[in-house]
Amino acid sequence: IDVNECTSENPCTQTCVNTYGSFLCRCEPGYELEADGVNCSDMDECSFSEFLCQHECVNGPGSYYCTCPSGYNLLDDSRSCQDINECEIRNFTCTSQQTCFNIPGEYKCLDPVRCEEPYLQINENRCMCPAENPGCRDQPFTILYRVMEMVSGRSVPSDIFQMQATTRYPGAYYIFQIKSGNEGREFYMR
Repeated sequence: IDVNECTSENPCTQTCVNTYGSFLCRCEPGYELEADGVNCSDMDECSFSEFLCQHECVNGPGSYYCTCPSGYNLLDDSRSCQDINECEIRNFTCTSQQTCFNIPGEYKCLDPVRCEEPYLQINENRCMCPAENPGCRDQPFTILYRVMEMVSGRSVPSDIFQMQATTRYPGAYYIFQIKSGNEGREFYMR
């Protein structure tokens, strides 16, 4: 008569399976059987692949979970992170004069455009130097301020926006240049 070792002495640390004349030990999901055939140890699922989680994988007893950096939410797939748009959900500390601008993981408060002498403010993002003002002789006629969100997944190179010279003053020449924000040389003009 076969002795059921699983009920009489249960030598296994997790699951015992009786066989004719012997027994087998099995481990619960997330655990692996050690060389002694009896004990189970936690599997480090995070060491299997660096692609389990988009950001960080945290091993736990019998399983793992993914975490996201500050400013991101974990999506329903429990693996991917999505940026929190603080401006959209109105979770920001900008003043009423400033504009909230979402950036990955955080946001920035942008001050309103202020035109410096001899420029005059035409609208919220454009400054003009009147031709009749002698201080405008060697200055750009117009300065345009643009703040744009760079969406990930965009194919590069690609045109971001287009500006066009006008024939307002006969004989005038136009020079377009990026005045700031291109310290890393990511942008160019054509």
